[in-house]
Amino acid sequence: MKIVIPGGSGQVGQLVARAFAADGNEVIVLSRGSGVGAGRVVPWDGRTLGPWAAELEGADLVLNLAGRGVNCRYTAANLRAMMESRVDSTRVIGEAIARAARPPGAWLQMSTATIYAHRLDAPNDEAAGIIGGHEPDVPDYWEYSVRIARSWERALADARTPATRKVALRTAMVMSPDRGGVFDVLLGLVRRGLGGPVAGGRQFVSWIHDRDFVQVVRFVRERSDITGAVNVAAPGPLPQRELMRALREAWGTRTGLPATRWMLEVGAWALRTDTELLLKSRRVVPGRLLDAGFAFAFPDWPPAAHDLVPRWRAAPA
Repeated sequence: MKIVIPGGSGQVGQLVARAFAADGNEVIVLSRGSGVGAGRVVPWDGRTLGPWAAELEGADLVLNLAGRGVNCRYTAANLRAMMESRVDSTRVIGEAIARAARPPGAWLQMSTATIYAHRLDAPNDEAAGIIGGHEPDVPDYWEYSVRIARSWERALADARTPATRKVALRTAMVMSPDRGGVFDVLLGLVRRGLGGPVAGGRQFVSWIHDRDFVQVVRFVRERSDITGAVNVAAPGPLPQRELMRALREAWGTRTGLPATRWMLEVGAWALRTDTELLLKSRRVVPGRLLDAGFAFAFPDWPPAAHDLVPRWRAAPA
């Protein structure tokens, strides 16, 4: 099988690239940099057509993961870069597929669980989930994150690729033991004794184990009946305080200092990141995957944490 991964030099991209390469597949990574790791790297700018487009000919799967990272301060410039990098890369991939003589069989497009509303009362699935952007009592700028997600998915929907099946992967936090990822950040708080509830810890965290993420990609590629939006999240979202408690137990410590909202604001400013990543309640469940028969290896967080901690210890620093 031939798989092309725009934006595949990042953490999530390399998870998939390593897995598919290990199975003996041809893996091509489209990247703005030279890159190292799994897959043959082909340069692109994420905005304009170029020689890279030839790599899509005859591909079995295009998995687009391109987009500026969200772990930053949500300044106007950074929000604009998030929007443009996602929409532009999706648009130009659609143009390349439309021009292909042998277009890819499937196009899986990264999206985000952040598209759903901040809520504590009920989970969001694909059928009945509430799209965010107009919730009361949340910062106004949170609406822009939802706007980015909707624009991202609109660019996919607008692409004229009738011979290529399209799926938007509304992905929750991907937990892997690799350094620099969200699990590494959360575990770092635990290791420093800071892994307690944030602003009370009632807000839900949706997540997916790295091995389940790879299996979802395989599953969706093989299921020709799946199109449109798919929630890529474990079926067991849980409040932030419970997530951190289970992570502390997996690490082997009971201590986890809590953080108030103002403390989080100060810390986020110092770390040049944004509080939305921890304060927004993302209660997302994978309705379509479960209905299609997908079996999660790690549906609940405590076993996932107990798997990830020893793998983190064994991973290269």
